[in-house]
Amino acid sequence: MITDPIADTLIRIRNAQAVSKKTVIVPYSKKRLRILKKLQEKGFLNEVEKKDALINVSFGKIIQGAKRVSKPGQRIYVKAKEIKKVRGGYGISLISTSQGVMDNEEARKRKLGGELLFNIW
Repeated sequence: MITDPIADTLIRIRNAQAVSKKTVIVPYSKKRLRILKKLQEKGFLNEVEKKDALINVSFGKIIQGAKRVSKPGQRIYVKAKEIKKVRGGYGISLISTSQGVMDNEEARKRKLGGELLFNIW
């Protein structure tokens, strides 16, 4: 059993890129699919496709790094005014808000805070 599915997803992507794979398979969950779709919108992933109980992911640009902020043992919440840029605007933060998962720019524009899931650059 996986205790932190979001961290597991990030690790799978990072490990696949480390060995120069073009695609990776991730177990399906609604939250994982929403997060991967948001990464696809921002250009980090090329294709995200759900097949049965799996999600096939193909890579866009190389992900330099990712850092999980909020963890199952310690949730980190931010207000809209506390949301910062990642790596001077070269990266993004994903935030789980009351209106769904969104990146830091979108959450700031909508003036929504929430759980800061992770930073990726």
